[in-house]
Amino acid sequence: MIWFAVWTVLVLGAAVVVFLLLRRLWRQAVALGRELSAASLVAARLAEQVEALQAAAERDPSRTDPTVFAELDVLRQRLADLRDAKQGRRAARLERARRTQQSWRAYWT
Repeated sequence: MIWFAVWTVLVLGAAVVVFLLLRRLWRQAVALGRELSAASLVAARLAEQVEALQAAAERDPSRTDPTVFAELDVLRQRLADLRDAKQGRRAARLERARRTQQSWRAYWT
């Protein structure tokens, strides 16, 4: 009779362990599904950003074109344009610095 009780406890214990393992497995599967759903949303946003960047690259392809075999006049003109733009930015930056310096002098004097 004692063996019947021992085996009953063992079988019930094994059933509890199996239940706990299956419950943990189910919860992990549900959590995995949630993470995969979030990952698919992130992947969709990434795809949208890639499309936007590709469209921007198609709108302005001259910035990445190789210029090894381009005409020298075209290259010189582009260089002059870039230098003019640089000078414009430099002048604006110096003007901002001058205004800042004047405002600080007015504040401290």
